[in-house]
Amino acid sequence: MCGRFTLRTAPDVLMAIFQIPGIPSGFGARFNIAPTQNVLVIRAARDIAEGREAAWMRWGLIPSWAKDASIGSRMINARAETVSEKPAFRAAFTRRRCLIPADGFYEWQRLSTGKKQPWWIHQPNESPFAMAGLWETWQPPASAADVAQHTSEAPQSPMACSTWTTCTILTTEASRDVRELHDRMPVILPPESWKLWLSPHASPGQLSECLRPLPSGHLQKYCVSQQVNRAGVESQDLLSPISPPEPFTEVGFGEDDLGAFRFPDF
Repeated sequence: MCGRFTLRTAPDVLMAIFQIPGIPSGFGARFNIAPTQNVLVIRAARDIAEGREAAWMRWGLIPSWAKDASIGSRMINARAETVSEKPAFRAAFTRRRCLIPADGFYEWQRLSTGKKQPWWIHQPNESPFAMAGLWETWQPPASAADVAQHTSEAPQSPMACSTWTTCTILTTEASRDVRELHDRMPVILPPESWKLWLSPHASPGQLSECLRPLPSGHLQKYCVSQQVNRAGVESQDLLSPISPPEPFTEVGFGEDDLGAFRFPDF
């Protein structure tokens, strides 16, 4: 799975690498991006053929048919092997694919004490990469109070009119680089497949070819502070290497302030 990641790359570098005209306001270095937070997403531009644009989206996809937003916290990841079939993801997989930039992600080692030890996983040069993502829009339904208060001629309430834009990260079988920590990892798309992934004309077969596991040898990892386990902590010090507290013994899972999380796929 992918439950936390980092993005510290400078905006001008991201603009050059991903060929986008700008970065949304509010962008800054992030060292502990967690579910339900806003994340930077790159999608096909809506008004420029084959162009791209960057946008903020809430991490945790909310299907258009959902009755409330709580389902999003359980949909931070989608399995690449079944994403085209699952009701929550198949429409977005067909029409709303995106790139989610990162320069590293975390996975957790399960210690003999029961604690979870985070490791930071990155490319050898710590350069940014693109995780395969999907995005969706969701409009909260009008409440019973809204219906009673407003006639059919009156404007809808602000809550009924607001639209959320959310996203999820696709995962696949872990490569040997990650397998000591977890059996899943985010789908990392090579630059040569970005255009195809964002294309509205890509066929299901072409998209499936994009979702192969990253070959072993492309990622490195080192042990970092357990402060990462707290979703609210944001500091460059989180990426300072530390000595591993013990050898690997079994696959571990990520955790947030509420403890270990392993979200189901819908």
